[in-house]
Amino acid sequence: MKTDISRLTAEVIKNLYSLDYTVDILKGDSRYGDYSSNVALKLSSQLNQPPLEIASELAKEIKAVGENSLKDVTVSAPGFINFTLRDSSLLSLNYLNYKVLDSNIVIETNNPNPFKAMHIGHALNAVVGDTIANILELGGAKVHRVSYHGDVGSHVGKSMWAILKFIDGDIEKLNKIPPSDHNNFMSEMYAKGAKAYEEDEEAKTEIIELTNKSYELEDNLFRQAYSICKDWSFSHLETILNQLGSKPVEKQYLESECEPIGVKIVTDNLNKYFFESNGAIVFKGEDYGLFTTVFIASSGKGLYAARDLGLIELKKRDFSPDKILIVTANEQKDYFKVIIKASNLVGLLKNDEMENINTGIIKLTSGKMSSRQGQIVEISWLIDKVREEFKKFSDNLDDKLVAGAIRYQLLKVRLGSDIVFDIAQSVSLQGNSGPYLMYAHARARSILSKAGYYDESIDFEFEGKERELAVKLAEYESVLVSAVDELRPHYICNYLYELCQTFNSFYEDSPVLNSDRKDLRLNLVSHYSQILKHGLGILGIYAPDKM
Repeated sequence: MKTDISRLTAEVIKNLYSLDYTVDILKGDSRYGDYSSNVALKLSSQLNQPPLEIASELAKEIKAVGENSLKDVTVSAPGFINFTLRDSSLLSLNYLNYKVLDSNIVIETNNPNPFKAMHIGHALNAVVGDTIANILELGGAKVHRVSYHGDVGSHVGKSMWAILKFIDGDIEKLNKIPPSDHNNFMSEMYAKGAKAYEEDEEAKTEIIELTNKSYELEDNLFRQAYSICKDWSFSHLETILNQLGSKPVEKQYLESECEPIGVKIVTDNLNKYFFESNGAIVFKGEDYGLFTTVFIASSGKGLYAARDLGLIELKKRDFSPDKILIVTANEQKDYFKVIIKASNLVGLLKNDEMENINTGIIKLTSGKMSSRQGQIVEISWLIDKVREEFKKFSDNLDDKLVAGAIRYQLLKVRLGSDIVFDIAQSVSLQGNSGPYLMYAHARARSILSKAGYYDESIDFEFEGKERELAVKLAEYESVLVSAVDELRPHYICNYLYELCQTFNSFYEDSPVLNSDRKDLRLNLVSHYSQILKHGLGILGIYAPDKM
């Protein structure tokens, strides 16, 4: 509704003053109206007219053309325009068909590497990517969810060094490890290899050799152990993503398939955009206000940057996207500026065809995570801890509740900001948490279930707290508009939490089932539950009918 008022006011300004203007609609003072705008104050100097005079002229015209949805349009000093909505327009659910995007978008919804444990930073990127994909689909885009994983490189060499030491030539030692121990085993192997690489020169040399083997897979024992442990990693990843409530990807890309394609792109542009330096091939980022980046090592192997060029080529070949989105931590922001610039120069991408969406760092009481020496917070550990916290007050625990608790805790913070994950708060039914919102939906469904039949076609005449709730419900459409336009999941989180608070105030003041206004109030409860379910669905969170 705010969006409609903004659009209507802009059209009136265009008609009266021949000006194109973006009109901000604000929450109004309830004494004057549901919404307000200070656009007349902004126009005053431009039109050289008193703001009250402009506001009066605009209000008269807006009221005339918006009479179907606006009950009244008034003016207050020093030049505010106040809008009061008709009751019948407050409970529209047209937001369910909100479509503004007509584009084909590829987005990476997860990118953890095999041979390493999936940590909570990976989980953050996965949850954010999955939710942004939901928001894009809400806006009407054709969305392709994909993933990207490093199946070659130094991390593989480190893990394989420890794995080969463990099996000592006997591949059956791997087959004897129970599936429940696979992830812990992989974490331990990577930690041992990473430590050896840092502390033991002989081990470092061996790890470098094993890193090179990851590209060729010619050694039989290496290939067998590599294949088994890679399968373990991807099986565990699939389990974790299911536990987090993320949707499956359409296609999975591996660094090994991207590497030769990226190397060819670089070598085809040698001495044009890429140059030899001490045997390696680099992109001179300083020429473009960026930093110099090595794309091909002196060994001839493509590094991360070359592989990313190959990945872009494959995405374009497979999906012909209008836009490519990648979700990574803030610390990779400058790196992706290099990738995007290099891609533009070699003709892989046009300007603005690729965007790097950045997330902050998740912190627990121990502070920032580190993937070195195995000192990381694994997402499986966090899932277990959240589940344990739930069990303190609930014996009937659905894993969807655990997923909802984690997702909401990761999504309610503005993208790019650091997150302090409080496990106890994440499962609380009293504060700004996923379970609080899930319980709110279950509570609303319980009220409707107890009520049975009610008249859904009555004329709406709200009063007091009823109107406050109805106005808050009407804000949802504008929240979705902002979330789609800016790709900000936290807008939806913030709104749903505020909506629950508004509903609680209404419910305390306004009896529902034992009231002569029962039908009207049940309509409010119904719309409230529908918006909660819809909003939670966009966030990838389950909306239970019972809890």
